[in-house]
This record gives sequence, structure tokens and C-alpha cells, in this order.
Amino acid sequence: MSALLAAVRGTRRAASPRGARVLVDGVDLAGKTTLVHALVDELAARGVPAARHRGMLCPHHPLERWLRHLSSARQPDSWWTTTAYLVGGFYLDALLLRVVPPRPHDAVIIQDGYGDRTVAFGMAGGPYLAAALTLRWPRALAPFDLAVYVHASAEARAERLRQGREHIDVRDERTVAEQDFTDRFHAFHVQGMGRRHERLLVLDTTDRDPAELAREIADQLFEAAPALEPPNGRTRPAVTAADPNQTTSER
Repeated sequence: MSALLAAVRGTRRAASPRGARVLVDGVDLAGKTTLVHALVDELAARGVPAARHRGMLCPHHPLERWLRHLSSARQPDSWWTTTAYLVGGFYLDALLLRVVPPRPHDAVIIQDGYGDRTVAFGMAGGPYLAAALTLRWPRALAPFDLAVYVHASAEARAERLRQGREHIDVRDERTVAEQDFTDRFHAFHVQGMGRRHERLLVLDTTDRDPAELAREIADQLFEAAPALEPPNGRTRPAVTAADPNQTTSER
């Protein structure tokens, strides 16, 4: 079984389970979306409503529809796309959230990818100025009560690429074919953008069952917010700590 990298920082507590936001982020083919669905199911099994969310958090973001016309798959090769997503997308999103909270209001929001990976891709493919500035001031992006960064071995991601999925793009292929590119992504992602989160888990999905990982994430979320404690008094499994600064090539 692959080692679990866990870096849990701070003691921030969510004011309400209904307002909790969880980020699942990482490189392509690391299993983000699969884990998001597993986490939604796990929380539902514990009696906590949860919803998967993608894109900007603000429900009335004025530029989100326009940003969809830009190729996110080509973002690592484009300073313009990187800048547009960060400045016109995620910076503005953080400002708007101060006035308009995300929806749904009555559920834990499980965010499938966010600006963290946009910055890491912008640095790995650039570096581009907007990504570098965000790396300098990472807390300019919207905060989360718990962040989960996922990664997987090159062999596991290559196998997932061979198996195919609904949509395979050039960025998926590049993260498998160019290990140096992927290692740069992980370095800027974990060691750079990871600094903005008060509570951060870094998980290796290579040989782990998504349902098992979802249980561990849910346990950490309940620990952060006692109001989320499941009524059945379920015990929490221990979390193995390791060095979160390792890159893929070191594991």
C-alpha cells in the first residue's frame, strides 16, 4: 500500500457544517474527480449533505462563461490563458465571495479543482507573471476549510491514460509523457500553493481505494468542525504522517 502523505496544519474550525468547503486538487489523472464522488457518498452515508462543484465558487461570476471559451488544456503553454483564469477568474471569485456565498448553502461543498493547479501549471509551463505573483501571495485566492492535494505515480497515471476516460486532452498526455514537467507542477503545487491552506492533506492515490481515502478525508473534516461529528460515534483511523515536500520522482 502506498504511503499516505498527510500535512495537517492549524486549528481552524468551520463555523457550520453547512458552510464547510473542501478542495480536492492535483495533477491530471491523479484521481481528483473519482475521489470527489467518493467523498460526497461518504458524507451522505454519515448523514451530511454534500455537493460536487467545479469552476468558480461565486454563483454569479460575471466572467466564468467567457473563461470557458479558453482552452484550459493549453493553459501551461499560454501566459494569456493563465493570466485570464487567475486575474479574471480566481482573483475576482475571491472578492465576489465576500458578498455572494457559494451554493448550495445547506451542504458541504466539495470543489473539484481550483486555482491552485492553475498556478502550478502556469509555473511548470512558464513561468508566467500572473502565476508567479499568485505564488508570492497565495492567500489572494478563496479559502477552504480543508484542502486535499492528490498525486499518483507516473506508472499509475500512464495506466489510467491507457484505460481512457470521457475526455483525454493534451495536458493529460503531457503530464504522463514529461516527468520533469509533472515534478515541477508538484513542487509549485505542494510547496508553493499549499502554504495558503491552514489544513492540508496530501494523498497518494496510486494503490488506494477512493472509498478508503474518502473516509480519511471525512474524518479530518469532522475533526476540524465538531458540528459535523457523525451521530454513530464512529472512531477515526490514524493518519500516517510523511514529508509533504517530496516530489513524484522521490517517492
